[in-house]
Amino acid sequence: MTLALATRHTAWLTYRSVLGRLRQPAALTPSFVFPLFFAALGSASFSRIAERPDFQEIASSFLNYAVAGAVAQGVLFASTSAAGDLATDIEQGFFERLLASPVSRTSILLGRLGSAMVVAVVQVTVFMIIFMAFGARIESGPIGFIGLVGSGALLSLAIGGLMSGMAIKSGSPEVVQGSFPLVFALMFLSSAFFPRRYMTGWYRTVADWNPLSHIVEGMQGFMNQPLAADMFWRAWLIPLGLAVVSIAFGLRSLSKRLAAL
Repeated sequence: MTLALATRHTAWLTYRSVLGRLRQPAALTPSFVFPLFFAALGSASFSRIAERPDFQEIASSFLNYAVAGAVAQGVLFASTSAAGDLATDIEQGFFERLLASPVSRTSILLGRLGSAMVVAVVQVTVFMIIFMAFGARIESGPIGFIGLVGSGALLSLAIGGLMSGMAIKSGSPEVVQGSFPLVFALMFLSSAFFPRRYMTGWYRTVADWNPLSHIVEGMQGFMNQPLAADMFWRAWLIPLGLAVVSIAFGLRSLSKRLAAL
């Protein structure tokens, strides 16, 4: 099968997946509502800390700081939901119907990841419109906005590849949803909701080693600092490296499931 044909199959399966998500607003809504809720709660709870001179070195306001955490949280919700849909396809037999067609096998996985990227791009755009309406500003300008969008898309690949691999391996939506709290815990053990410089003890140690901390801080750089190469290194290269590993895991899970059929 040619690369061009496989790309077309991926594009069509991406379209199908996005359309399916739009037809299930109840499944898509939490990935938009909960991040905004946590951002509003954090801004109200920690607004006083933004008055500290050392916090001003990080962000001009806690609202500006909260943007990156909302983006990462929204991507996490949406990517897990997309993987859950893949597990549902396996459970209900649609996966076997795809295998009976002349569709590219890898496009079955890549189509789901493509839809997760589309949703991530929309999420970042919607979040930025809402946050800017309430006073947030992108200090690095239009290129910083592109940086945020790109980071959200790459993070969706990293999380989506991991969760989709679990979906293919288990074939159960319940397993995917059951693993979500473990991944979500990484958010709370990172600097997504609170700066690392104010953490102490084991919590600070875990946050220092947590790749999500560095990804989120790269995003925060786009929001709060003049444009610099370090932002792209943290917000793009780290999730890209994780995406390569997680997609490889997903493709290996797909290969094993195909071999078992």
